Amino acid sequence: MSVIQVIDKKFKPYISAAKIDDRIKELATEINTAYEGKRPIFIAILNGSFMFASDLFKEISIDAEICFIKLASYKGTRSTGNVITSIGLDEPLKDRHVVIIEDIVDTGKTLHQFLPQLFNQQPASLKIAALLHKPDALQHPLVIDYLGFNVPNIFLLGFGLDYDGLGRNLPEIYQLVES
Repeated sequence: MSVIQVIDKKFKPYISAAKIDDRIKELATEINTAYEGKRPIFIAILNGSFMFASDLFKEISIDAEICFIKLASYKGTRSTGNVITSIGLDEPLKDRHVVIIEDIVDTGKTLHQFLPQLFNQQPASLKIAALLHKPDALQHPLVIDYLGFNVPNIFLLGFGLDYDGLGRNLPEIYQLVES
């Protein structure tokens, strides 16, 4: 990995694809053990979680389902503070074991606003799997049950994370180089 440029910003390597892959396999092992015989439903939050969700779900060896919902709060490198729901959840969750898949939890606002909708459906259990968490940015306390990496409050790109729609396809994670 070397320094890259996306639009007008430079990014340097932060987490390698190999390190991400190893951690996802560890998380999948934990989930497979915890949900043996329970047939969980995974809810992947688009757009950012698609790569994490895909790689994680490939490692899930138990009977499980996956669906997708689009929630967004970012524009450029900053959170807008508003959570926008673009695609709704169609699956009934009553008495189901639910695992939410998030790419990154920073302020926690997105999940803080979304979780009550899920709890209203009376799932048997509800857990959160996040690839990344920024504890220093958290404004709405959340329990992340399956966590890839804690990261500082810096802007990250790659492996599903974008800068104005670009960079999601990078197989590793980069951090913004401040000028």
